[in-house]
Formats: sequence, C-alpha cells, structure tokens
Amino acid sequence: MWKPTTPNAPNSPTPEPVRPTTTPAPSLSEPTPVAAPRNATLNTADQATIGKSLVIKGEVTGSESLYIDGRVEGSINLAGNRVTVGRNGIVNANISAREIVVLGKVRGNLQASDRVDIRTEGSLTGDVIAQRISIEDGAFFKGGIDIRKPGQNAENRKPNGDARETPVETAAAAR
Repeated sequence: MWKPTTPNAPNSPTPEPVRPTTTPAPSLSEPTPVAAPRNATLNTADQATIGKSLVIKGEVTGSESLYIDGRVEGSINLAGNRVTVGRNGIVNANISAREIVVLGKVRGNLQASDRVDIRTEGSLTGDVIAQRISIEDGAFFKGGIDIRKPGQNAENRKPNGDARETPVETAAAAR
C-alpha cells in the first residue's frame, strides 16, 4: 500500500535545493552580449562612409578608412588606410591606399602599399600597383598589374620589371 511521506520526515529523500545564485554567477564572469556590439562600433568608428546618394568631385584625403557606396570623381589618397568601394559605389578616380577592396565599379589606377582585392561583383578598369592582388571568379578587370616588393618605388623599374641603372639616360632616350 502506498504511504504518503511528509516533507519533514527524517527518512525521506530531500529534493535538491534550487540555487538561483549559481546561475547569475557564470554570466557575470562571461562577457555580456553588449560587449560584442561595442567592439563592432569601435571598428566602424574609424571608417568614414560615402552614402548611396552622395556625389563627390575632387580630391579625397584623410587619415581613416573609407567605404564608398556613392559616386566619387577625382582622386582618393588615404595612405595607410583601407578604401572599400561598395556594391553601389561608382568611382572614376585614381586610388592610393594601404588596402583597396573593389565590390562596385572603379575606373582609374590603383596603388596599394599592401593589397588589392577585386571581389566577385567588382569591376576595375585601370592599372594596379600593389604587393598582393586577389581577383575573384566573376570579377571584371582590364588593365596592367605591377607587383612590388616592400620599399620598392616606381622610379627604379623599367617596363619589363628590371631595375634601372641610370634614370637620366632612360629619360633622354624617351625624347
């Protein structure tokens, strides 16, 4: 026959006590979800954006990275930073930066101290000077590529890639 036990009975098993204090303790030691967006904000805070409806004609210079989703005509000089041409971006300019990423359309010469990436939907018509270049399948590229080693400048190269011995003789021969 079944016999009900009372909670205060000495021989009955006591249920595991609920400890609500153990659940918050690990969450205090772990990073909070707020930390992730704050880090993302810090990364984008150093990047300026040219929106879809903006048109800039002239020279763009600065000391922060730039994301272009609008239209730029002229020249872009952001040495030591990244220039990203977004999917909606249309650039008719020469670009000089540390890193250049092309997702939209660029017509002009690119000079990167580190790398140039032309992504699948990107289009580039112009010459590239960089240490590294990446052209994804489906990207459009028309122009020349000049791969440079760190510290190598344009004056010390012949068109075939050999180092010049006397730049004055070459300039005289061109006249």
